Amino acid sequence: MESVNVLVVDDEEVLVKALEKLVRREGLTFAGVKTGVEAVEYLVGHRVDVVFVDLNLSGTSWLQLLDYIKTNNLETEVILMTGKGTIETAVAALKRGAYDYLTKPFEDIERVSVIIHQAMEKVDLLRKIKNLELDGGEEDHYLDIIGKSAKMRDIYRLIERVASSNSSVLILGESGTGKELVARAIHVKSRRAEKPFVVINCSALPETLLESELFGYQKGAFTGAYVDKKGLFEEANEGTIFVDEIGEITPAVQVKLLRVLQNGEIRRVGGGENVTVDARILSATNKDLYQLVKTKVFREDLFYRLNVITVTLPPLRERKEDIPLLAGHFLKKFAEQNGKQISKLSIDTMQTLQEYRWPGNVRELENVIERAVILAERETITARELPPKLLEEFFYLPETRGETDFINLPYRTAKQKALNLFNRAYISNLLRQTGGNVSLASERAGVDRSNFKKIVKKCDINTREFKKRGGS
Repeated sequence: MESVNVLVVDDEEVLVKALEKLVRREGLTFAGVKTGVEAVEYLVGHRVDVVFVDLNLSGTSWLQLLDYIKTNNLETEVILMTGKGTIETAVAALKRGAYDYLTKPFEDIERVSVIIHQAMEKVDLLRKIKNLELDGGEEDHYLDIIGKSAKMRDIYRLIERVASSNSSVLILGESGTGKELVARAIHVKSRRAEKPFVVINCSALPETLLESELFGYQKGAFTGAYVDKKGLFEEANEGTIFVDEIGEITPAVQVKLLRVLQNGEIRRVGGGENVTVDARILSATNKDLYQLVKTKVFREDLFYRLNVITVTLPPLRERKEDIPLLAGHFLKKFAEQNGKQISKLSIDTMQTLQEYRWPGNVRELENVIERAVILAERETITARELPPKLLEEFFYLPETRGETDFINLPYRTAKQKALNLFNRAYISNLLRQTGGNVSLASERAGVDRSNFKKIVKKCDINTREFKKRGGS
């Protein structure tokens, strides 16, 4: 089925041409028809993102066309075009599923562009949610790594290239980006796949214990060493050892690790003989090893031995197109674990997940979805089940942060200040979403337009600023 971004249903030739010029300027595809009947015929054979509908259609009424689209084209958003005298009708249409409305003639053509892109963003989210539901939570993945973004596909190709060698690989990335999953993928794709894959986290162990864990110890080496014990390097012989948080190891351990990389030999704690091992070393850190080398905290020769090949994982905020896949995967996982019939994410939930910065990356997203599944009472996860931190990130304006320390204020003063901050943040957020459209913002708030304008005035908010910023 052929796809088009914007369809305009209007017999006013000048307006249609103006919209076509705007749409094509934005790099989008365009089609125009004059009547509701022609619109229905077009929609049968095309997938359309956004439809502009004139309220004064000839033949099929705009209401019939709106109902047809919302029944048969669930992933299509409708924007109504109306004269100034019929705004009440347009607002009523919002309750029947229209996305927004514009008054003719258009006073701000840039405002039209903003609405188109906002509507298309919603369409994109709806399609992502629908795809998750149709797939039953199945996601695009590479082994156990989930994601199909361009950056992750680059990682998959790099894994394929480096897996066949025996060279050391240094995996870099922020905490929670999946460094161990990448290490496992390299092992699985290598010739050592049938041999052991051993993992150690250097940050979890003190120096003396880390040394004995890595290299083993001889009987009598220290109190409690009643028998000889193999270290993880010997356990990983002919296989792979993954040394996580390698930036945490002390200079003494660095020297011994260098010996392994140079000679393929280890010496157990308390032992007098070298033991030959053949273990491929994969290491990872979220620290800046370059800086640690410069400051003499990390040995330069060890760094270059470890860093033969580098794999740098992108943070989740740089591959947001993978968030729906990851969220769907975790939703299915935790719904099954908790025995709950939860299979959907609401549009507001998905929008919040997409907008959040994810400092904890994939691990944080996993925790958020697990929490939401546990708290959810229906089959759809809504924004109510998300942590307050996410909602604040998405909902409140940056200028309101850091102004909520009311602990030393009298109760009434603190309450009033908190209310003022809430009103300003809430109203500003709505105006930002609607590009300064007061009527639409008041409708979404469920507040009478005149009362809404009073709140705007009391908060000293200039609606024109939001129109200039294009609702961003």
